[in-house]
Amino acid sequence: MWRRRPGLRAVRNLRQLSTVIRRRITDEGDWSYASEWWGTESDGRVVLRSTSDKGNGVVSVAAFPASKPSKLHWAETERWLEKRYKEIDESHDYNEKFRVVGYEWRCLRFNDDTRQSTVKVLAAFRQSEPACFALMQQPHCLAVPYLKSMLSVGLASIACCDYNLKKVANGKETMRVLCIGHGGGSLPLFLASKLQGAMVDMVEIDPVVISASVQAMGFPAYSVMNPSGERAVSKPDIMDEVMWKGIHERLFLYESDAEDFILKTNNVYDMIFIDAYDGEDIFPRKLWDTDSPFMKALSSRLHPDHGTVVVNLHSDCEVLNPDGSVPSILEQVLPMGKYVSQVCQAYKNVVVGSRDSGLGFTVSVPWICNMSMVVCRGFGINGGYTNRDVMLHTLMSKSFDVENILNLPFSCLQYVKRGFRLFD
Repeated sequence: MWRRRPGLRAVRNLRQLSTVIRRRITDEGDWSYASEWWGTESDGRVVLRSTSDKGNGVVSVAAFPASKPSKLHWAETERWLEKRYKEIDESHDYNEKFRVVGYEWRCLRFNDDTRQSTVKVLAAFRQSEPACFALMQQPHCLAVPYLKSMLSVGLASIACCDYNLKKVANGKETMRVLCIGHGGGSLPLFLASKLQGAMVDMVEIDPVVISASVQAMGFPAYSVMNPSGERAVSKPDIMDEVMWKGIHERLFLYESDAEDFILKTNNVYDMIFIDAYDGEDIFPRKLWDTDSPFMKALSSRLHPDHGTVVVNLHSDCEVLNPDGSVPSILEQVLPMGKYVSQVCQAYKNVVVGSRDSGLGFTVSVPWICNMSMVVCRGFGINGGYTNRDVMLHTLMSKSFDVENILNLPFSCLQYVKRGFRLFD
């Protein structure tokens, strides 16, 4: 979830800002395309609407046309689907043809206003079953800048702990990842598609959000788990296999309260990503209060040498009074912002504590009023980093490694260095 930065010109005029991003390949999630999906729900086509009883109010998904990829590239995608189909089961009809219907943005909202997630989906069908459309979320496309920020700073940080990201990308080593707060599922899907060794657990308290991500946002249905810890679907259907084989086996989506999950799991995670605002735009106190069961258990659920936590926060740095207090007029619209410094310190105390190594920092997110907070164990274990500039330089250097290893369509550098601030 994110806040748009005040004072920006209309999104349709932001195209020139994206030119600062160095790209090896086309970034279909570039912020310049936000004008295609930023409109109100009435500007799009509502494809799902339901009421949550978990604090998210009215949950809806609206569809908007996507300009990329152009129709010139659809035939290439159809050939890829046909090739995958043949690889799944040699007994299938080799003459089966696939057709791309088009691409759309799908925007998940709470209470008809708050934009929770935006994804791009491919719609396609087999010619033998033209009435059965399948949606495939595009895992390479991160439409919202704060997701790129979280991934950039998180992966660069763990790489600074002598963690071998290249072996994970090649599937030679396993990375355990936990994502708290699911939304449309862009972040875990991106990780699982880029890192062949990533095993990603996802925790979402709201079953309506889970249904929205699977039914209307093209997230793999096979990832959904039941309370017993088994797959809700025992065997994926053929279209899911075609689209997701090799990825959906490493995704595990649980309907659970985050606190309950982390108290019960025995997994030790290399990375934990937290993006858990509710329908009132509030980050639950129990996810940052050092006295809460969640925070007390968090330390033991992180790898002792390189465990890294990344949290999406709403920024308050540009709107506070000189004394650090929140202007009274903003009290109701920034329910989380005034706690940013407390959240940062709480996570630093829990994750790093009295360790000799480790650090905590925040960066600001371009174009929107969000911050990414990182707390990392093991950073500087060999170098004894104490200087802010040295730490930032090290992170910037590792960000280039992350880009190259994952062949990212965007540059990590601007997300790592923007508004970099250490906290004690």
